[in-house]
Amino acid sequence: MAAGVFVTGTDTEIGKTLFAQALVWHWRRDGLRIAVMKPVASGCRATDAGLRSPDAESLLAVSNVDAPYDTVNPYAFAPAVAPHLAAAQAGVRIQCARIRSCFDELADASDRVVVEGIGGWQVPLGPDSAVADIALSLDLPVVLVVGIRLGCLNHALLTAAAISGAGAELAGWVANHIAAQTDLAKENIDALRARLDAPLWGVIPHLSADVGPVAVTRYLTGLPA
Repeated sequence: MAAGVFVTGTDTEIGKTLFAQALVWHWRRDGLRIAVMKPVASGCRATDAGLRSPDAESLLAVSNVDAPYDTVNPYAFAPAVAPHLAAAQAGVRIQCARIRSCFDELADASDRVVVEGIGGWQVPLGPDSAVADIALSLDLPVVLVVGIRLGCLNHALLTAAAISGAGAELAGWVANHIAAQTDLAKENIDALRARLDAPLWGVIPHLSADVGPVAVTRYLTGLPA
């Protein structure tokens, strides 16, 4: 395993943060120092210390590596919109070089860094950049969280093709049941297992909102050491 992973998804709100938290717990149980990173976040709340992302705070809550918030989340925006729109409103240009500098600082203090993207693989960051460019600049293997619902086959296969086409490694994928009931869910997962050239790291059932990442680790049966 490289010095971490980049977690992306087939869409927004499909369980990237919960999976990333569970992955941190899994590796922490092996005695590793695990840092976390949410390079870009929108929909952040205002605090006395500045804008804060709920996703970044959730990741920090399970990390065992102390780091300044601005290193974990160098780009934080208040509007709950696509990051390129939020950055344009703030008059900010999202730069992969700055993200890489923050990542290197975290990597120096840890054994692995779990990096969570924003939205999906091709979400724009600016006029000529996208989330994919963050993963490529960090040279990390990618884990794809697939939200199991109608349309997930197309979303997952297109995303996997884009990851491969960009020259990144798809290290694994996770099936996350985001709805209480999805017709032919197992059949859809089986179809993806037959078509995705990467191992299935786990199948997460539909869980109540208060289930924490420690409980999720029991479903991640295919995680690497």
